[in-house]
Amino acid sequence: MIQVVIWLVAFAAILFLTFNRWESISPALDRVLPELLKSHGDNRTLWGLALATLGATVLVRPVDILLTVVLAVIIGLIGWKLAGWAMDKVDMH
Repeated sequence: MIQVVIWLVAFAAILFLTFNRWESISPALDRVLPELLKSHGDNRTLWGLALATLGATVLVRPVDILLTVVLAVIIGLIGWKLAGWAMDKVDMH
């Protein structure tokens, strides 16, 4: 129960800070994200909720997030290698 309360408090704090400082967060997001995901100052609510959810989860369960990221990287590398192998096998002529 205490974990849920901590998560909710962290979520509310991060969401509040994201909304208050959106003018400085939006350009930082635009520098990091690819063109398709850039906000250009819009979608304050969507990005605020996403950042608050990720931030609160990282604060409460950092090991779970770390393991998820490691697993995603491993799956991505396997997919990258399989795609390269498949492209070598395809005759493009």
